[in-house]
Amino acid sequence: MADSLRALDFYQIDAFATRVFEGNPAAVVLLDAWPDDATLAAIAAEHNLAETAFVRPAYGQDAAVHELRWFTPTCEVELCGHATLASAHVLLRCRDGFTPPLTFSTRRAGRLGVDMADGMLWLDFPAQLVEAAAPPAALTAALGATPSAWRVGPNHMAVFDDPATVDALRPDLDALARHAAGDNRGLIVTAPAHDADHDFVSRYFAPHHGVDEDAVTGSAHCMLAPYWAQVLGRDTLAGRQRSRRGGTVACRLAGARVHLGGHAVCYAHGRIHIPDDRFPA
Repeated sequence: MADSLRALDFYQIDAFATRVFEGNPAAVVLLDAWPDDATLAAIAAEHNLAETAFVRPAYGQDAAVHELRWFTPTCEVELCGHATLASAHVLLRCRDGFTPPLTFSTRRAGRLGVDMADGMLWLDFPAQLVEAAAPPAALTAALGATPSAWRVGPNHMAVFDDPATVDALRPDLDALARHAAGDNRGLIVTAPAHDADHDFVSRYFAPHHGVDEDAVTGSAHCMLAPYWAQVLGRDTLAGRQRSRRGGTVACRLAGARVHLGGHAVCYAHGRIHIPDDRFPA
């Protein structure tokens, strides 16, 4: 007997991008009920993108808060910027009945806001302060370059003086993954930008989460924006993530919060079909 299947709409969105094939792709799956966690993980593995966002939109009297979770191909994550931007783009630009600002309820990062201004979507995320630390020998060896400064927060952050050094890095990803097994932190590398349009550049590596190098990492800018705001002495900044696809993140520091602005475009829309028995009664 064939399984009874539930059809779910999904979108593939290029976030922090103004055209397709740029920025960071994320899948956004719209739910009317939560399946079990093993099914969420299996869907994310099937999409095999850096992040798959699962959104349970609220309607009617409860329309103010939408439930949101994020999975890489190998695990659930605490916070994700580009897939939150992608989720907001889906509700505001691809579906009817939603208006900004949006509020998302998450399991590990609390409530997150998304508004629309200046032609962009703006994430309202927690600012993540960093502490100075000695660079771990294993990580500097894995990078193959010695940074001018090292900071630690939810991620490690290696600071260099020249964006060309950041571009040239070819880290030992296996070594990064082995080190992260001990503290579960990704690695941001960053430097001041030497161009008229950006204030700093960055790259982000998280091989222990199944993402060797992320294309554009909104959550990393929760550390990058406060750091560079202090270094450069201003609260409005533009960061350029120098991955192969690349993307720009506008940053505005607002006390204990950081507002991250960017564009998004829809690449694909379709349906997935999940057995009904994956949704607990």
